[in-house]
Amino acid sequence: MITKIRLTNFRNFKAQVFEFSNKTTVIVGPNASGKTNVLESIYAASTGKSFKASLQEEMINHKAEIARVKAKVGGDILEVILTRGENGWPTKKLLINGVGKRLVDFAGIFRVVAFGPQDLDLVTESPSHRRGFLDTVLSQVDREYRRAILSYEKGLRQRNRLLWRIREEGTNRSQLLFWNQLLIKNGDNLSAARQGLIDFINQTGAINSQDFSLDYDKSAISEARLAQYATEEIAAATTLVGPHRDDFVFRLKKRDLARFGSRGEQRMGVLWLKLAELAFVEEKAGERPTLLLDDIFSELDHDHRKVVMAVVRSKQAIITTADPHFVKGLKGVEKISL
Repeated sequence: MITKIRLTNFRNFKAQVFEFSNKTTVIVGPNASGKTNVLESIYAASTGKSFKASLQEEMINHKAEIARVKAKVGGDILEVILTRGENGWPTKKLLINGVGKRLVDFAGIFRVVAFGPQDLDLVTESPSHRRGFLDTVLSQVDREYRRAILSYEKGLRQRNRLLWRIREEGTNRSQLLFWNQLLIKNGDNLSAARQGLIDFINQTGAINSQDFSLDYDKSAISEARLAQYATEEIAAATTLVGPHRDDFVFRLKKRDLARFGSRGEQRMGVLWLKLAELAFVEEKAGERPTLLLDDIFSELDHDHRKVVMAVVRSKQAIITTADPHFVKGLKGVEKISL
């Protein structure tokens, strides 16, 4: 549970401290006042990453060279320090109680579930967004998954460079063997964990009498599949099979929700998914995660807002809104005005 966060040169905040209730805190302010930036900083203190920046230096105030997020979570101080770096190479330091940590050891100390307008397009966005969802959920509760995804991504970059050298410079194909084995080992771990998460989500009950499910479109990796695509991979200088090609499909009573669902059904499908994420993180971590809701009530109708409000009452929740009318039914709320 987070009680305080101090921001220095983070986005539009040069020097700001925010304190949070152990129940519900509502951040109220007009558009462009920085409401989402506060939630982004909390998310960074949890995962070491942003939920909206494509480049980490976007989180640094444009007039500064360094940004700092310092969060009080239980008895720990979690800190993220971002710099623009030299020669265009930004740097990031992660600290727990002043001691530098690797991402694999930093993530998972403080767990959050974030839900914002960008999530409402998960059904229709590209597969990379859905893979990102799986990675975010699993990385919060499974240290081995964090280790495997970092190792896999590093190995994938190295293997793709080697494929380019084979194509352009005639490098011997035998050098692929090491990277093949590394990707297969870590890829198997990733696929198994993703399958477990999707199985858990599919056990989640219907929401408002709508029965949703996910189909895991797994890109298995093995020696046989790598051999099958060997010629095509060299031509493309890209690894064509493996978890980095995974996807999943939303279904509503066996209908493909992306192709045949209404916009309202798609939004309900994502709400069902986020509620399942909350349950999964709570079960695996043995504690309730902090819920971050970014102006979500303006995107949902009355019935859907009631579903979310019922969940908010049982967890620490930090909510942003431009219209406090949406959360007037909540009791004991602390308010931050921007």
